[in-house]
Amino acid sequence: MTYENLDAELINALLGDGRASLRSLAEELDVSVTTVSNHLSDLEEEGVIRDYAPIVDYDKLGYDVTAILQLKVEGGALPDLTDRLRTHKQMVSVYEVTGDYDVIAVGKFTDTDDMNTLIKELLGDADINESATSVVLDAAVENQQFQLDVA
Repeated sequence: MTYENLDAELINALLGDGRASLRSLAEELDVSVTTVSNHLSDLEEEGVIRDYAPIVDYDKLGYDVTAILQLKVEGGALPDLTDRLRTHKQMVSVYEVTGDYDVIAVGKFTDTDDMNTLIKELLGDADINESATSVVLDAAVENQQFQLDVA
């Protein structure tokens, strides 16, 4: 293993098993445990690796309705609205975007009544000029991360 590709290989190994021990990562990458530890610390400090978290299957927990909300927002209210959406416990993604809408938010809900409650709350927000909601019928891929190319 050349150190030139070590960070990418380390990230790829963690994508395969985020709970891998330093020792098993060192064996897989054919470097010392100290080297893995140092590179991993550097990646964390640089913010490349931000956290270690489980991937939760919300469907199995009863959140089987996924909605995509598209919102047109009053000019200066965009940062405030995205902050409010980000803190909403059932929002899994919130994006500021270009195009016809200003914000795209993805939420998980227990049923359509649960989703409808949030939509009505949003429609009552004076900062939102227009909205469109799509309900996901089938998630072809979700929470997907990808392996990095290694030279």
